[in-house]
Amino acid sequence: MDYNEEDNYLMLSGIQHFQFCRRQWALIHIEQQWEENVRTIEGQHLHQKADQPFIREKRGNKLIVRAMPIKSEELKITGICDVVEFIKDNSGVEIIGVEGKYIAYPVEYKRGKPKVNDSDVLQLTAQAICIEEMLLCEVNVGYMFYNEIKHRIEVPITKENKNKVRSAVKEMHDYYKCKHTPKVKTGAFCKSCSLQNICMPKLMNKRSVKSYIEGKIIE
Repeated sequence: MDYNEEDNYLMLSGIQHFQFCRRQWALIHIEQQWEENVRTIEGQHLHQKADQPFIREKRGNKLIVRAMPIKSEELKITGICDVVEFIKDNSGVEIIGVEGKYIAYPVEYKRGKPKVNDSDVLQLTAQAICIEEMLLCEVNVGYMFYNEIKHRIEVPITKENKNKVRSAVKEMHDYYKCKHTPKVKTGAFCKSCSLQNICMPKLMNKRSVKSYIEGKIIE
């Protein structure tokens, strides 16, 4: 696989799938399988509102860019930020076509109530890494906007979480290169997965012939 070609970059949005369940990520991004449920439909409806490509909105000292394409040559990932807010600041960076210097803040839109988890934080952190690489700047903070309460929460962009992103993306590339869909430990979270009819988690709980025989020998 030629990783110099952007068409072969992994999708940044897959980080959230990968953290939720490695098998779910592989089914979607390697096997190209997908099914809808209420959660995915609600999420798509929310992002359709935010993802109005190439729209810039100026509000005083703030520039709002929607559906901003991003990528990282270091991580070999590509994606789209729901919203990137640029706040005018002399310590920031120049933006093409705009007067002054700005500091960038990625804003990720989420359905439901606030429940900042590791997968959401790593997805936002990956966006920050891309923005830093593209604009040669530092992104210290991002935001999660929760649709149900119409409010956002500040999320620090830490070195620890950047390392977690790099580790997760490396593992994703390893799976992708060998086209391997892993088995995983099932749990209550499987009930909220839109792919449970494809994944069939109950089958993974069945004992293998080898373990069955070994158990009988011990008896």
